[in-house]
Amino acid sequence: MTATDTLFTGSIPARYDRYLGPLLFEPYAEKAAERVRALQPRRILEVAAGTGIVTAAVHRALPEAELIATDLNPAMLDVAAAKFPGGGVHFQPADALDLPFGEGEFDVVLSQFGIMFFPDKVKGMAEARRVLRDGGTCLTIIWDSLERNPVSAVLGRAVAEEFPGDPPRFLERMPFSYFDQAQIQADMRAAGLTDVAIETVEASSRVDAHAAAQGMCVGSPMSAEIAERGPDAIERAALAAERALARFDGQEVPMSALFVTATK
Repeated sequence: MTATDTLFTGSIPARYDRYLGPLLFEPYAEKAAERVRALQPRRILEVAAGTGIVTAAVHRALPEAELIATDLNPAMLDVAAAKFPGGGVHFQPADALDLPFGEGEFDVVLSQFGIMFFPDKVKGMAEARRVLRDGGTCLTIIWDSLERNPVSAVLGRAVAEEFPGDPPRFLERMPFSYFDQAQIQADMRAAGLTDVAIETVEASSRVDAHAAAQGMCVGSPMSAEIAERGPDAIERAALAAERALARFDGQEVPMSALFVTATK
């Protein structure tokens, strides 16, 4: 992890939400909301909520439940909160490794595509367990390997090839770095969670090559790493990514993620 790997500041949150939300996160948000609704929880904690894409889906599925959405980055939560002008969800900046809640406060702890950014994954999951009630459920959604997510794989290769002497490796190093199921099982058990089950869940989204390139190269922490390659590096990377993704433009392209459920 570098100092920029979790940097969601400036214009990044809005662009992340606009460009990457429909491409990567909305299809899984609905699936996550279905899983949470089946549990019929009264109190839900979302960790690493980002711009509220899963938050919105869960709130639609369970409008009467108390939902608290947290994230390390206040700028991300500002974008999320703007989606709820009438309230209904409580947003609170919080470190997933040091949650500001008491023991046993929640029926469900949910995190979609957040754990890969945790500097200590076992500690983060131990915190999730701590705030769960006995018998409560932790649902953690993690990207499968980069090879099983072709849009991201093609984009990552295109950007790396644009800077062959010093290729950015953000996608491999962070969002697509934590897919070894044996390691995930071991970490969950080390955190004290039980009944750990991992399911590979397929989804798809329609690709807009320009939006995908802008989202990853301009609207994610990857942009800071690219910018280190020179004053025109972000523009070069985005153009290279868009050219590479042209083959998918307008098509439904598959994705793969891991849905990890565990209980306290």
